[in-house]
Amino acid sequence: MSDTRERLLGIFQDVFDDDEMELQDHFTAEHIEDWDSLNNVKMMVQVEMAFGIRFKTSEVSNLEDVGTLIKLIDSKRAK
Repeated sequence: MSDTRERLLGIFQDVFDDDEMELQDHFTAEHIEDWDSLNNVKMMVQVEMAFGIRFKTSEVSNLEDVGTLIKLIDSKRAK
């Protein structure tokens, strides 16, 4: 498991209060019961804080799934 995926898993488990959660690249809000707009904001704020990055609104609105989020995080960390 990549460092990004492992850290992101911890954030998802915390935000969605599910220590047994596993992440798959194809996961979207449809795959996670409590993934609503409020929890999405909480998750994105935690991701920004954990990785020391900032997202533009357009980047967040263009995210398709967990795999896309991981790629975006990695691209921002590489800068």
